[in-house]
Amino acid sequence: MQKNVLIIEDETAAAVNLKAILRKVAPTFNVLTVLESIEESVEYFEDETSPQPDLVFMDIHLADGESFRIFDKIDITAPIIFTTAYDEYALRAFKVNSIDYILKPINAEELGRAIEKFERLGSGERSEYRSRVNTMVASTKRENQRTFLIHYKDKIIPLSIDDIAFFYTSNDRVSAYTYDGGCYQIDRTLEMLQTALPEEEFFRANRQFIIARRAVKDIAVWFGSRLSLNLTVALPEKIIISKARVPEFKQWLMAKA
Repeated sequence: MQKNVLIIEDETAAAVNLKAILRKVAPTFNVLTVLESIEESVEYFEDETSPQPDLVFMDIHLADGESFRIFDKIDITAPIIFTTAYDEYALRAFKVNSIDYILKPINAEELGRAIEKFERLGSGERSEYRSRVNTMVASTKRENQRTFLIHYKDKIIPLSIDDIAFFYTSNDRVSAYTYDGGCYQIDRTLEMLQTALPEEEFFRANRQFIIARRAVKDIAVWFGSRLSLNLTVALPEKIIISKARVPEFKQWLMAKA
């Protein structure tokens, strides 16, 4: 019996690999489409003409943030198998709540095992599984990460977010800059950090920066009604807030002033 599958994955190579393995281990599965972002996924499920999937493969980290944010906008009734390259924080939540996930790179054996598990689920078990997914997602959002384990020289050191003035990305590398002048490479994208950090303490200023509230020194009006930020620490380049994001930035800055 044919079943419809939806893939939510922003890495083309990973999506192609998943579809290729599916053809081998589950030839009766029909891949409806591949969605690459939170926005695209929400639009798909909100469109009443979109074919509904029997199973969803969902990457945790998408280009516009963690896929958990999809659940803020829409309700997915189909069972979900999460996929991820790494993220110990999220994986702990999956294990505790018995949520199925597959580590990348995906192989045929693990994928086949996950599919067999879902094919055995009855309607009541599917409903219970969806409930566990919703509980896990809500819990993951409430618990912000406050410490990162950093590989520095020949050591692994804990780095508290209280010591971080800003995160900066350049040449596909993300670094955390501390108040004492330190610079540490972080094995995450700014999109991953944006969803892991407490919103009241950190703000995504633009494509290059996430800044800490207490690091903001002063603000200057820039060309085109934009803002230029000065922090209490040295910067690799100027931080510019776009005109469209100025109201959001001001609201964030004054929220607990």
